[in-house]
Amino acid sequence: MLVKTFGSAVYGIEATTITVEVNISPGTKFFIVGLPDNAVKESYFRIDSSFKNCKYHFPRQLVVVNMAPADIKKEGSSYDLTIAAGILAASNQMNADEVEKYIIMGELSLDGTLQPIKGALPIAIQARKEGFKGFILPKQNAREAAIVTDLEVYGVESIKDVAGFFNGTTKLEREIVNTREEFYNSINNYDSDFSEVRGQENIKRALEIAAAGGHNVILIGPPGAGKTMLARRLPSILPPLSLQESLETTKIHSVAGKLAASDALVTVRPFRSPHHTISDVALVGGGTNPQPGEISLAHNGVLFLDELPEFKRTVLEVMRQPLEERKVTISRARFSVDYPSSFMLIASMNPCPCGYYNHPEKDCVCPPGVVQKYLSKISGPLLDRIDLHVEVTPVNFDELSSDRLAEKSEGIRDRVIQAREIQIKRFDKTGMHSNAQMSTKMVRDLCQINEAGQNLLKKAMEKLGLSARAYDRILKVSRTIADLAGSDNIEIEHLAEAIHYRSLDRENWAG
Repeated sequence: MLVKTFGSAVYGIEATTITVEVNISPGTKFFIVGLPDNAVKESYFRIDSSFKNCKYHFPRQLVVVNMAPADIKKEGSSYDLTIAAGILAASNQMNADEVEKYIIMGELSLDGTLQPIKGALPIAIQARKEGFKGFILPKQNAREAAIVTDLEVYGVESIKDVAGFFNGTTKLEREIVNTREEFYNSINNYDSDFSEVRGQENIKRALEIAAAGGHNVILIGPPGAGKTMLARRLPSILPPLSLQESLETTKIHSVAGKLAASDALVTVRPFRSPHHTISDVALVGGGTNPQPGEISLAHNGVLFLDELPEFKRTVLEVMRQPLEERKVTISRARFSVDYPSSFMLIASMNPCPCGYYNHPEKDCVCPPGVVQKYLSKISGPLLDRIDLHVEVTPVNFDELSSDRLAEKSEGIRDRVIQAREIQIKRFDKTGMHSNAQMSTKMVRDLCQINEAGQNLLKKAMEKLGLSARAYDRILKVSRTIADLAGSDNIEIEHLAEAIHYRSLDRENWAG
């Protein structure tokens, strides 16, 4: 008897439906064909053991399992349940009438219980697109799949539940998630707030500008000055995710297997903070079976690189292209996948190996030339993509012990949203969303400054020894400062503040 069941393969963040055909005929062997990898071939042993422990029998006949289309490599253990359901139906242990209406996915344990799978959300989206009635999958993944409306999602705990459902002896409870309610109820649920930070008002101002214009930032300061604390609070002042952004972010985290069973949607902007020992593949994505890297997991959020000069140079260099293109393409001999990676980069670093160069109280003990060598670990092209260089100084005792409440993230976020709305109107129909994405030509057109501004910028570049690449960056940042102030024109005070945020471009830095 021939039975068809349906599973799905995820490539990038898109799913492709896989047809699993099971045919049982006289003979004694078991074959899986259709380009399966070792994990799929090993499903025979998991299915056999789970059948025995759940009181089903594995047919001792010729069982041929074909996974179509045969030119796509099938990887992973999530096809166990798809194949097992096909074998039960083909051997008349399970009613096959409704099987073809459902996508069935799950990894089997030897006792017949199910382990979670990756990529449930893109699979569910594709299932609805192709007109399937429902999706049967492990209970741990049911909430993320149930985000998709007009698709019946059933979370099951064992293969017995699946057989009982199709035989009519077990009633499964449909998983239902009110996507919009879930989204809007937790859209601003951040664990940390800017009001918890004592002092550092100038750094908060710099991060507000960065958030308003989507600018990348580097924080330079001694150990314990609060660089990491400030960086962790940056997502709380970014504009809330839109529902579309939330779904896109959730798809990436679903594919990477990073969603908890209790999560349905990623409702707050991601904050990723990889350790400096990370490899280039782990950062940008890839591997034998391509997976999204840290920059894709930070999509629509913040990527924080603490102690930037400690990262391997090759790791930082592979990040340059994604910073520009806002996506990563991973190519293999037979296929290529795209992962979105539109993120804000925030980096932090000590000013020198000992950490106390330019410190107001402590002396730097680094030998001559070491500071410059330390800074040169970060390449010019990477620094070129960072708009704001912010010096962080230690907080004094009076500020630390003060009872005065600082401004909450909510107030800062409101100003950021207003500035972003100005930019959305400005870049309407261009595909851009923020000032940081402007090209050089657009900077010339949209960042006009008056004669007094030109003179100030000329003097600043000559006196401070600012590099040529600082010119466009200053104009972009000053445009954002003007937007925050609600000004149509870039005034001289906006330029002056933007010039202040170019520390590393000064020729006398680390001199």
